[in-house]
Amino acid sequence: MLLKYLLPFAATALAAPAPSPLEARITGSLTSWLASESPIALQGVLNNIGSSGSKAPGAGSGIVVASPSTNDPDYYFTWTRDAALVFKALVDQFLAGTASSANLEPKIQDYISAQAALQGVNNPSGGLCTGGLAEPKFNVDLSPFTGAWGRPQRDGPALRATAMIAYSRYLISKGQSSTVKSIIWPIVQNDLSYVTQYWNQTGFDLWEEINSSSFFTTGVQYRALVEGSALAAQIGSSCPNCDSQAPNILCFLQSYWTGSYALSNTGGGRSGKDANSILTSIHLFDPAATCDSTTFQPCSDKALANHKVVTDSFRSIYSINSGIARGVGVAVGRYPEDVYYNGNPWYGIHRPNNRPEII
Repeated sequence: MLLKYLLPFAATALAAPAPSPLEARITGSLTSWLASESPIALQGVLNNIGSSGSKAPGAGSGIVVASPSTNDPDYYFTWTRDAALVFKALVDQFLAGTASSANLEPKIQDYISAQAALQGVNNPSGGLCTGGLAEPKFNVDLSPFTGAWGRPQRDGPALRATAMIAYSRYLISKGQSSTVKSIIWPIVQNDLSYVTQYWNQTGFDLWEEINSSSFFTTGVQYRALVEGSALAAQIGSSCPNCDSQAPNILCFLQSYWTGSYALSNTGGGRSGKDANSILTSIHLFDPAATCDSTTFQPCSDKALANHKVVTDSFRSIYSINSGIARGVGVAVGRYPEDVYYNGNPWYGIHRPNNRPEII
């Protein structure tokens, strides 16, 4: 993406002013840096959320714009998955009660309203009751995107339910169970119903490239049904299909284990060594589950073994990793066979790896 900004200036490079000197590397503690960087990063996220975000012109209220880029590549759309992950993080920030997160609740409520509207938008994947909830992306004005794409993507409904469930638990703690039951639960229930109906069918993975069963999708679907059942009980309702299908999904989750790592996709002809398996363990993290390997908790033997296999698969691929000894962190990408924009390490993967030395 950087290249597209450089090309227009190539012809006038000689006339360009001298580049600004690089600033000295920060030498303070990680804790102090996080304290100063967190509000900056948060504002960067908010800039991409309509309708008031500075980088989200034309986006509806509560709509997350994937990227301001509109050309090479054009990412000026809203993805159900990405928006859900963003707002789950914003809900967590809001619940943490930091000073910089004090004004997030209206944004969260805008997101819920926007998703309720999107659930009813007919799209190439179908309608509300005919598979449309798995439509991966929409235009930022909430109209359907009708171009060719990798659809369906069945992780979106589960992730959206998880984000709304987290906020719903907060409202219940504040005595607003009736609000949850009358406004949020019907939206969540739509997504849970989709998951219980379609979890055992294939779809495109979170990288939108392989149409098969996906470790990540199965993992997030399991979490959504477990938490959905618990939320239903809290508001005096029930989700019998959540209760009947969650054990089946958990059983299916075990089928991805190869004996040494999690096979991230059952199709596609790749090794299946993929950073999305690490993301799955993080998404399934449950403090009460200790190091349970059945749910691939981050501290479990399976998750740690998988982490090593995935990380080691990149040691010989990127020149930046040359000469780095085993046991020391390296730059990690999506998967070893990646050719998207020639395949590169991804900062978004390094953060979940919890390996600060590699960034």
